[in-house]
Amino acid sequence: MKDTSHEFSMATRLTRLGRDHDLQLGFVNMPVYRGSTVVFKTMEDLEHSRARFAYGTLGTPTIESLETAWSEISGAAGTVISPSGLGALALALFTTLKSGDHLLMPDTVYRPTRVLCDHLVHKFGVEISYYDPLIGDGIVDLLRPNTSTIFLESPGSQTLEVQDVPAITRVARQRNIKTIIDNTWATPMFFRAHDHGCDLAVEAGTKYLGGHSDLLMGLVTANEATWPELRKTYDSMAMLPGAEDCFLALRGLRTLHLRLKEAQHRGLEMARWMAMQPEVETVLHPAFESCPGHEIWKRDFTGSTGLFSVILKPGYTKQNLAAMLDNLSIFGMGYSWGGFESLIIPFNCADYRTATRWAPNGMALRLQIGLEDMDDLKRDLRSGLNRLWQG
Repeated sequence: MKDTSHEFSMATRLTRLGRDHDLQLGFVNMPVYRGSTVVFKTMEDLEHSRARFAYGTLGTPTIESLETAWSEISGAAGTVISPSGLGALALALFTTLKSGDHLLMPDTVYRPTRVLCDHLVHKFGVEISYYDPLIGDGIVDLLRPNTSTIFLESPGSQTLEVQDVPAITRVARQRNIKTIIDNTWATPMFFRAHDHGCDLAVEAGTKYLGGHSDLLMGLVTANEATWPELRKTYDSMAMLPGAEDCFLALRGLRTLHLRLKEAQHRGLEMARWMAMQPEVETVLHPAFESCPGHEIWKRDFTGSTGLFSVILKPGYTKQNLAAMLDNLSIFGMGYSWGGFESLIIPFNCADYRTATRWAPNGMALRLQIGLEDMDDLKRDLRSGLNRLWQG
């Protein structure tokens, strides 16, 4: 199949990337390659590792197909893939950090990333400071002589603050500081992180790329300057994904554009409906003016996905909330998102944020809007909101 993917729109490119009819003996999809050992024809080939893949830890055609496709849609020099989103975050951090460095992390970062930094990265002699995600180019005041990395997550985990990524990466480039962004919420479909100055971009393929809640995966992409060090770190750790997971991710890639457009439509419809419910105080959705950083989202993003949060009006108790959530018929309580099923969780950031104060007047809920009938979902939530008064 002739490679003309650069000539087409993204929807078409997603159906073509990462596969080659000729190499696949005419079959449409890349097969699953499993393996550890690679056999060489001669001793000289063995001594000089003359093989496309010298050993299983260096990858397989299945893994390479996904790497190539993801690099193309991300505008990246290269991609590495790990067995989980958190694993991908660790790969990115170990690529840019060394003992004695200073790391800046947004206070709104995904909590497991925070645990990784405070519990593990800190052990290797890295200083970690948390900052207000809305600081923009004011981050220059937090830099130290040993600051090597600025981490971003936009929108922020759970509370959805949108960061001024170009302003922060501009400051970083002026001082030769590396930037890493967790871009899972938007994916490269709605925010091309490297186009906005980020050196490394991390996405949890567990979410929208997989799309069916049946795999764990993380992807890290790099710009040209950072790619060699990322690949070296990856090869040193051999943190490879499973072959079947890559096959499922390639399959998810084909419908990613359609699913994200539907997630955007459904997320916005449900967020607007929730905003009209008398029990709801505020909706936290980047497309809403009430969301911190909304103007930046309008400037930098090309769309939104199906994950948002709401703040309930004050006065409800934990018992009230349990009465609502324990008896929902469609919404499940689960920590992931990006799949076909709708999910809801309560959250409270007050105990672990250190650079900003999380003190809403009411309890907070995060919603993932899946593919169920929208009227059914609204009835399920409406009955749950009614139970707030009964709990």
